[in-house]
Amino acid sequence: MPKPFMTYEQQIQKLRDKNLTITDENEAKSILQQDGYYALITGYKDLFKNPSTKNYRDGTTLQDILALYQFDEQLRELTLRHLLHIERHIRSSLSYAFCDKFGEQQSAYLNPSNYDNTKKKSNAINRLITKHLSPLLTRQSTYPFLEHNKKVHGNVPLWVMVNALSFGTLSKMYELSVSKIQYAVSRDFIAVNEKQLGQVLDVLTDYRNLCAHNERMFSHRCAKKDIPDFPLHKKLDIPTQGNYYLCGKRDYFAVVLAFRYLLPDSEFLRYKSQLSQLIEKAVSNNQQISHDDLLNIMGFPENWKKVTSYRKA
Repeated sequence: MPKPFMTYEQQIQKLRDKNLTITDENEAKSILQQDGYYALITGYKDLFKNPSTKNYRDGTTLQDILALYQFDEQLRELTLRHLLHIERHIRSSLSYAFCDKFGEQQSAYLNPSNYDNTKKKSNAINRLITKHLSPLLTRQSTYPFLEHNKKVHGNVPLWVMVNALSFGTLSKMYELSVSKIQYAVSRDFIAVNEKQLGQVLDVLTDYRNLCAHNERMFSHRCAKKDIPDFPLHKKLDIPTQGNYYLCGKRDYFAVVLAFRYLLPDSEFLRYKSQLSQLIEKAVSNNQQISHDDLLNIMGFPENWKKVTSYRKA
């Protein structure tokens, strides 16, 4: 059954009934008005609950939940900033490699034969073309640069088209490209081969969607995808279960490792520094979650900062 509507006063009383400490009701009302009960409480309450009573642990305040919520918001902003740089790089590299091999006519990327058109991939290639590429050409779009090329040139080359494609579509286009194109794109990144890059882009697409929809990120785990085993997994001595690394495969530390391989070194150092500052700030503003607890929830090994101490290869 759907949950009944509650006024702000009723929401505050419900939180108090669950043992959450609220000392300033006006401040609590302002927080709930601005961020919303569902996004703030429903999205982040579990880490503060006593599993046996289902109530909040003694001493937990609304500010504790808000601090975690704000940390995750800032984490998404930081992640998206650098994801966009990777996205821009992939757009440029993929379109260059494709046009270099097949030319700049739009008919080239609408032709299934110009992809890895095996029996296993043929349906996915047709979906890519008919659902994500062709409609941008046959229908009125909201992208002025597409409409300009249609009207003035009667052709939208891929190096223009890619700017209208989502990160997920770019990732899929790379996955379905012929090996020569995948090789050309992967060569832009040190110590990453064609297959590894595809896996990394698949995971980053998942996190890119979290950014787009403002969903909880710090504790996220990808459901059916993970990044490949990189030399850095071994060099960081990440624990394993069988042959599977327990950190840095589908959690946020997987994003950190992906960024280590796909971002320029100088940019990664800035990202790492800002990430470390965010973590320290989140812990200092929260009475209920320790530094080690937060790292564990994010999938970080204790020595995660050594990610820049080793060579990628």
